[in-house]
Amino acid sequence: MISRVLSAELAEHAGQRVKIAGWVHRRRQLKSVSFLVVRDRAGLAQAVTTSPDLPGEESAVEITGFATPSARAPGGVEITEPEITVLGEAARPPFELFRPEVSAALPTVLDHAPLALRHPVLRLPLEISAASVAGFRETLDRLAFTEIHTPKLVGSATESGADVFSVDYFGRRAYLAQSPQFYKQMMVGVFERVYEVGPVFRAEPHDTARHLAQYTSLDAELGFVTDHRDVMAVLREAVAGMVESVRRRVPQAGDLLPEVPAEIPAVHFSDVSDEPDLSPARERELSEWARREHGSDFLFVTGYPMAKRPFYTHPDPARPGYSNGFDLLFRGLELVTGGQRLHRHADYLAALAERGEAAEPYRGYLQAFAYGMPPHGGFAIGLERWTARLTGAANIRQATLFPRDLHRLSP
Repeated sequence: MISRVLSAELAEHAGQRVKIAGWVHRRRQLKSVSFLVVRDRAGLAQAVTTSPDLPGEESAVEITGFATPSARAPGGVEITEPEITVLGEAARPPFELFRPEVSAALPTVLDHAPLALRHPVLRLPLEISAASVAGFRETLDRLAFTEIHTPKLVGSATESGADVFSVDYFGRRAYLAQSPQFYKQMMVGVFERVYEVGPVFRAEPHDTARHLAQYTSLDAELGFVTDHRDVMAVLREAVAGMVESVRRRVPQAGDLLPEVPAEIPAVHFSDVSDEPDLSPARERELSEWARREHGSDFLFVTGYPMAKRPFYTHPDPARPGYSNGFDLLFRGLELVTGGQRLHRHADYLAALAERGEAAEPYRGYLQAFAYGMPPHGGFAIGLERWTARLTGAANIRQATLFPRDLHRLSP
């Protein structure tokens, strides 16, 4: 029995009888000979045959033959005297995947995502995404964080100001979680340091190139901090670990990757804006400044006004109108939001009262702070936004597997 050989391994088996398997990437039929280019997870391989009966492009095939050196073949080796077995016949594709770029418009690509994502260019963001998550996990595991998995069905729509999706939960109303924020804070009281990689849901009616109704959030929370700067230091390590993981696992992404400074430059909100929040244009201006003055694709903006932060945000003790919160800008776009949280039960009751909110809907959450919680803080990275900025995608849907937005619920 001959074991399957990947395309990238063919050169090691020159002169031997081998078996490859994959999808028909391209057929080239000449007068007396035909070439069948097969794509597998490692790359491309070429088979040469005199048979005029070739399977259609994108058909799944298995080919057994001799690995023969050939300077014109991918990897310098091609399969000769092939025996071709069709494992799954393909219908005619709506666009050609052997081209360097897919010419179809984005809606067509998304409608045919199971096929379109086979293209190396369209698959690359998903490879980068997977490598980024691996790097995030590796880094936080090294820093003694514990991975947790929190509920995505919740009984109260009070986690943030964003709109929520409601669902019928055995005759009661429930909601899809907008973030794991409350749960990861609770778990600081158990593990001290926690993280989660999971979906979050936002029913915001934004039909833009940067908004999704569901995305993947990389969340972390850590206890016994001095202030938000300890959180920023961990975030810097996490981002650096993500970049390094992509560098190792996805070599073809190397030119897309930023250098993460040993210390990311930071500015205080009060020094860069008189508005209650930063506009997208101002985020771009600040990122250009950071690149010009510090050679950094990253910039921390700290001290956002308390009025623009959630009730659980810790104020700056020296300037109570500002927060111990921050955003991390990356190449002109807000990538991460984080900060120090309140940790005393009485402070939570006061913060809710100041905003005119009742404490009862938060009872399950607030009980964590009634039993002794340390100063803590955390952050959340939007995975698809991160991947889109790395790849330079004009639309976040180009970096999202089966995106969900205002209009799209399939495939």
